[in-house]
Amino acid sequence: MAEENSLRDEPPLFGEELPQLLIIRPSNLFRAHEDGFSARFNVLRAYESPLPTETFLREHAQSAKAVLCFAGSPITAELLLHLPSLGLVVTSGTGVNHIDTAACRRREILVANTSDVFSEDTADYAVGLFIDVMRKISGGDRFLRRGFWPLCPDQFPLGFKVASKRVGIIGLGNIGSKVAKRLQAMGCKISYNSRAKKASIPYNFFPTPHQLASQSDILVICCPLTEDMRHMIDDDVMTALGETGIIVNVGRGAIVDEKALVKHLAARTIAGAALDVFENEPRVPTELLGLDNVVLSPHRGAYTAEAFSDAFRIVTGNLEAFFSNKTLISPVSTGE
Repeated sequence: MAEENSLRDEPPLFGEELPQLLIIRPSNLFRAHEDGFSARFNVLRAYESPLPTETFLREHAQSAKAVLCFAGSPITAELLLHLPSLGLVVTSGTGVNHIDTAACRRREILVANTSDVFSEDTADYAVGLFIDVMRKISGGDRFLRRGFWPLCPDQFPLGFKVASKRVGIIGLGNIGSKVAKRLQAMGCKISYNSRAKKASIPYNFFPTPHQLASQSDILVICCPLTEDMRHMIDDDVMTALGETGIIVNVGRGAIVDEKALVKHLAARTIAGAALDVFENEPRVPTELLGLDNVVLSPHRGAYTAEAFSDAFRIVTGNLEAFFSNKTLISPVSTGE
């Protein structure tokens, strides 16, 4: 990211006209750096208005040329109809499945993301979830806090050894490759499934998730969500993983068939799961809350102060490049 080093760290000089930035709903990145965004842009906060969103856009955002979004504030084709001047959609994260990129392409609207800034922290988090569910760390914490240790010390269940486990990674991209490197260093045997076999990668490749699951003790899901990947980890894949198998998901919730997952966890036909993402966030199936073989996290895998600082610089750098008619720092291809 050599270009990132040239980004302006200071807000515009006094007297400069601030370019307009639309925020329909605030992302955590925006909230963490709201003062920085406000110093650089004239922020239109649709979420603060009592007006319905469509009315606000029609009355106050007709000239808005850029919008900052996130998974909880999707950019749909219908929404774009209310933004006739829009030229740039910037997302606060890496994934763009919440943006109708085809509609953006038709309108010649540019799309940008935060590039690779969250990969290291998400990989760390995936490994943390992996160790937690394997060694029952969260379970041990609950056991102690509830006062069970002195009363029934022999009742806490055994965990699983981490070293030598066969780990199947779904999606060997930026995050998946970093997870693989970390787990290999811990003595795990790595295999993977991806859209295509990757050249010069030493890990075993399996062309389908089902085949990978049948040869794995743990599946770690690291891939982005596309429509053809929805419920890719289904009942058949979980059956192939087996009763000692574990699923870790730091990708997207809808990649896993959540109803099938609940069924297998409750029936103990898989051993456990560690989930940072869910199909209908922030709603989590109530059945999961009562299970002791699940580690749950509120989609925080990428959340570190350092990553947010880097993401802020990239997002503002993309916005400043757009408003200066320069090349975006981290453009996203919208297809054709």
